[in-house]
Amino acid sequence: MKILGIGSRIEHPEYGKGVITNVSSTDYWVTFIENGLETIALDDSFEIIESTENEVDTVSFSEVEKSLRDLLKKWSDVSEIVPIGDKWKGGKIILEPGQAGLASKEIPIDTFFHKIVMVRDRLRVMEQKINSSKIEEIEKIELQQYITRIYGSLTSFNVLFKSPTNHFIGEKSK
Repeated sequence: MKILGIGSRIEHPEYGKGVITNVSSTDYWVTFIENGLETIALDDSFEIIESTENEVDTVSFSEVEKSLRDLLKKWSDVSEIVPIGDKWKGGKIILEPGQAGLASKEIPIDTFFHKIVMVRDRLRVMEQKINSSKIEEIEKIELQQYITRIYGSLTSFNVLFKSPTNHFIGEKSK
């Protein structure tokens, strides 16, 4: 389907004659002689009276912004905000050594949780990089199986997450 450019003249069966004044990725904005400004789908049915070349970028700023956000999320190690379970907020992890006379170590559970989320997010990035790499398909499958096993090893930490949608998921039992 050829996209018409701004300035193209059309005749729409419902709205009559008009001129395309803007184009988005899904719609034409058309100023009709008798009906004013209307938005119609790119694939709507109408007659082309005069076509002009599409010389302008037809992607809106918000579409570019959304695409950029999606790309950054997909290819960077920037973490999404993942909430810790309410009962763990402000808690601490206490590591007691097995040897007598040694001091225990306390770690704020929020700090520990943040590191677990970072591990998960970096595994996801690694998974995406593997899937988009040019290595042989069999190697991709083997590496994917390792990552799935790593996720499985981390399922013990799922108790810390507020939402099950953020859980680690490993291989399903057979």
